[in-house]
Amino acid sequence: MPAPRFVSPLRWEPLPYLVLVALLLLTGLIRPDSGGWLVALVVAIILTLAWGVVAFVRERRMRNPDPMGDLTSLDGIRVVDATPVDAEVRSVVPVVDVHRHQPAIDLARLHGGAAQSALLVPRARRWLSPKYRIGVQLVGGDRPRHAGFLGDAADARWRDVLDALRVDRGAYARVPAVIDGAARPYRVDLDLSGLGAVIPGDGDAAADDRS
Repeated sequence: MPAPRFVSPLRWEPLPYLVLVALLLLTGLIRPDSGGWLVALVVAIILTLAWGVVAFVRERRMRNPDPMGDLTSLDGIRVVDATPVDAEVRSVVPVVDVHRHQPAIDLARLHGGAAQSALLVPRARRWLSPKYRIGVQLVGGDRPRHAGFLGDAADARWRDVLDALRVDRGAYARVPAVIDGAARPYRVDLDLSGLGAVIPGDGDAAADDRS
């Protein structure tokens, strides 16, 4: 089954507030003596407020990964190592949006060195964005740190495999990563050559249960 490209509209964070604004604007069009219409509008506003509160609480609930795809730790996370394929010339894939995460990358380099590992997290996304992407979490240091996302081409190539790995086995692929640069701005390159062997349902011996 193909991985979803976008978050469900009912789970998109701004939606309750947009609906609330629309309902409040409608109050200016309804006369006080409108009777049932006014009551229905008030009820709709109250229900939308409750919806917004529930969405806010759900968003703040401690989950790992959280709704944005960020990891707080590797505790309870099942990891499958995507061992690189032997080759004389190794192709690498750059991580995008690294300019937004330079402090986190700096800390990851400080604690884990330039050469480390990264966990690929499907169904990650930027704040308020409805589009799912594959998040990149550097895990070579003391804790995971968000470095950015896979680019569009790599996302399209590996989206379904990584999503099935997460949904079917509750696991995430770990790939080699290199932080390039001696100072900011850093770039992060990934070796995805081993992902072809990461097929849901196979290779359980390669899985590392960190519960």
